[in-house]
Amino acid sequence: MANGDATVARLWTWVQKARATDWDQVFVEQLPRVYNFFRYRVGPGPVAEDLTALTFEKAWRARDRYDRDRGAFGTWIFAVARNVAVDHYRSERATVSLDDVAETPGGSSPEEIAERRSDEDRLGRLLARRDDRERELLALKYGAEYTNRDIARMTGLSESNVGTILHRAVQALRAEWDEGA
Repeated sequence: MANGDATVARLWTWVQKARATDWDQVFVEQLPRVYNFFRYRVGPGPVAEDLTALTFEKAWRARDRYDRDRGAFGTWIFAVARNVAVDHYRSERATVSLDDVAETPGGSSPEEIAERRSDEDRLGRLLARRDDRERELLALKYGAEYTNRDIARMTGLSESNVGTILHRAVQALRAEWDEGA
């Protein structure tokens, strides 16, 4: 009977952890940050949406492993998101992009859409020239809108180092943009 009590106690602990987290609220708070992280990593569109969905699916399935005492939920979900991004790049194969299909948002002229896409493509090419660490830090800062302190906690870098790397990366991007590269 003691063995059965231990099993029940362990299950009860998992149930309490899952109940302690308001998943609806977490989803509402973290969805834009996770999606923007992936937008910076893979570009806007269905791939970023799919990776965002996969992140929340994996988080939901692993919810019993989240320990509030070890860190904030946002930190944990971004660890999941970073792993999803790594898995995506590992499995990426050459494919034909369907982004060229005309999907016109209301109110924008074809010229505005073409200009925005051209700028997004150009920024994507410039970001692709940066090393993986810089791209990840830029995605966390400007895509997920994390502070340097939060990024430092997630990556294991010092807050000062994060700020320096971001500053240099942004300066390099601006210089390349102005050169017309």
